[in-house]
Amino acid sequence: MNKILVCLVAALAGVGSAFPATAQDVAGLAAGTVIIAPPRTPLAQTIKGGLSVAYYGANKDSKAYNEAQKLYFFYGARHFEPIWLDESPDGQVAFSPSAQKIIKLFEAAASEGLRPSDYLTAELDVTTVDNDPIKMAALETAFSRATMRYATHIYTGRIVPGSISSQLDITPKKLDEASLLVQLASSNDPVKVLSALEPTHPEFVALKAALADFDRIQAERPVQIAAGATLRPGMSDPRVPVLRQRFEIADAGDSATLYDDSVVDAIKAFQKTRNLAVDGVMGPATLAALNGGAPLTRADILANMERWRWMPRDMGAFHVLVNIPEYRLSINRDNREEYTTRVVVGTTKNQTPVFSESIRHIVVNPYWNVPSSITKGEIAPAVLRNPGYIDSHNYDLLYNGTAISPYSVDWSQVSAANFPFRVRQRPGSGNALGQIKFLFPNKHNVYLHDTPSKSLFSRDFRAYSHGCVRVQNPLEFAGALMANETKISRASLESMFGNSERWVNPERQIPVHIAYFTVRVAPDGSLQSFGDIYGHNAKLIAAMGLDTPAPAPEIIAEIGDGTISP
Repeated sequence: MNKILVCLVAALAGVGSAFPATAQDVAGLAAGTVIIAPPRTPLAQTIKGGLSVAYYGANKDSKAYNEAQKLYFFYGARHFEPIWLDESPDGQVAFSPSAQKIIKLFEAAASEGLRPSDYLTAELDVTTVDNDPIKMAALETAFSRATMRYATHIYTGRIVPGSISSQLDITPKKLDEASLLVQLASSNDPVKVLSALEPTHPEFVALKAALADFDRIQAERPVQIAAGATLRPGMSDPRVPVLRQRFEIADAGDSATLYDDSVVDAIKAFQKTRNLAVDGVMGPATLAALNGGAPLTRADILANMERWRWMPRDMGAFHVLVNIPEYRLSINRDNREEYTTRVVVGTTKNQTPVFSESIRHIVVNPYWNVPSSITKGEIAPAVLRNPGYIDSHNYDLLYNGTAISPYSVDWSQVSAANFPFRVRQRPGSGNALGQIKFLFPNKHNVYLHDTPSKSLFSRDFRAYSHGCVRVQNPLEFAGALMANETKISRASLESMFGNSERWVNPERQIPVHIAYFTVRVAPDGSLQSFGDIYGHNAKLIAAMGLDTPAPAPEIIAEIGDGTISP
């Protein structure tokens, strides 16, 4: 509240100059004089009296004095007229019509995924005022605080992202509380002013609608298909008739339990809609998707609504979205998906961070500057065993920025802990970054890139990298990414392939958002849930004080393909 009033004094000080007023010096607040406009109604006079007691009764330069001064100046600039209180002809104090409208918003906060108790506190009990000027002033300012709390929650969320994990590198959006309070004070429709603060992204809107319709959605979950062995073409299984019913495939008579071509084709079509491996095999991932994913809870919806509040208000008309739990990247124009491909993200140990930036450079035939953590943890031990490891993996050994021969080093004087070299991998077919990478400068040294390890993309679980995001079809992605560029295309990038690193700078920077949504809205409007691979969802649910979900399955081992790559 202090911050609100500091801003409001600056915003409103000039307004008071149009009225007969007294002037007061603003020590330590701002240069010059603040105009205090005289009260014009009995209620305003009462509010002034209550604020005066707090202002003049506090020790100068104390925190209480500074807060009371700001309050006094804010209301003084508006003739001490309250925003939220009215006085009836018989002298009784009640909430103003605007305040009553906002109270209804507080009461309906659950429909926004918020808690009414955060706003409807004991401080807002108008029956305790008893025409006491100090209590009236306290009630007026308490209502402003509750309103700003509600506004902040619907605009930027209840929970600070960094309190969940240091990997959530999200700076909460700043709400201009001073300007908002001025808007509310002058508006006949404060509900409209506050409602304009919530996210407008179609997926947030869909989650909000799903929250309101949660019981019906749960009742309409598809008929569950029993667990069992992986089902492959040509096998017979008692679950096949249920699949036939699900996909409205004609009864095959004596072959009703046969997993024949008609059922396989239906499974393939379903897998394509869910971004699963399109192989016609009903394994664990396909079975889970057929059953609607993990059972969705209200807490899941609320947590994902909170994450949408963390997202930038303007994601960019043309932007890239990487959703870590989904292992998927998409290019979106005006909130419509134009392109999508699979990705590999960081392991649970080397998590891909969540943040937003802009793609500024494309590098063809990139060097891979190996991070020091990988150099010391993986490459140094290998080099100490065999200096030939450097050349056999197409690496350069750099000392003070200069490439040196590994055979010129006295390795008996070097250890993995004391490894004074940098390592980079030269461009080539075996380079860990493949043939192209997409840079958006950030403190995490994370980027999107090609990879020679294509086999991992066929897996449903794809958390295998050191934190960077590997793209399954990087040249297709590059072509779609450069759709707005006049001088760069997929063909022009491919023409640069060779052994020399080439940098290309698009004319327009492209926003990229690396996000963590465990619930998404499918094109048909249904909700899809994804595994909480890093545990961020469970931690957020706990921080929000919601029902704790069942723990995510423990990953016993993460098996890669034996290569070292980002």
